[in-house]
Amino acid sequence: MKLKGIAELLAETGPFIHLGAGQLELIAGCGSNRSLDQGDQLFREGDAADTFYLVRHGRVALQIFVPGRGPVTVETINPGEVIGWSWLFEPYRWHMDASVVEHGSAIAFDGACLRGKCESDHDLGYELMKQFATLLIDRMQTTRLRLLDVYGHAPAAAAD
Repeated sequence: MKLKGIAELLAETGPFIHLGAGQLELIAGCGSNRSLDQGDQLFREGDAADTFYLVRHGRVALQIFVPGRGPVTVETINPGEVIGWSWLFEPYRWHMDASVVEHGSAIAFDGACLRGKCESDHDLGYELMKQFATLLIDRMQTTRLRLLDVYGHAPAAAAD
């Protein structure tokens, strides 16, 4: 059985399926395999966002801190999904925390490397911007619905 390369794996993944072979090879050149151990923190809110991940195996929880409740998971990223868009937008800072909840693996992509390739190849940059904008909108909608659930339940009135 032949192992698939990074470009081949990208070709099967949502944000990248519309890209040409040359563009996939450019992106793959910025990627490396990474093990995900349960409990690992991929990133923390406010830290420099210099990477995005394609989860291959395992699961990663996106979390926000809610006063009085602590960390709240707003979405769980599953195999075949991309995590991270902050590497693409200045000031390149994470807006959430990401914790590995199930051991697995991912392909980690160097954001600075990829931004450089997008500057050199505006067609690639435009295609990635469209795909990551869609990812961003989906993630924001999921977070919005989760926050409505968190804040939408008023405390029950005390019985007299």
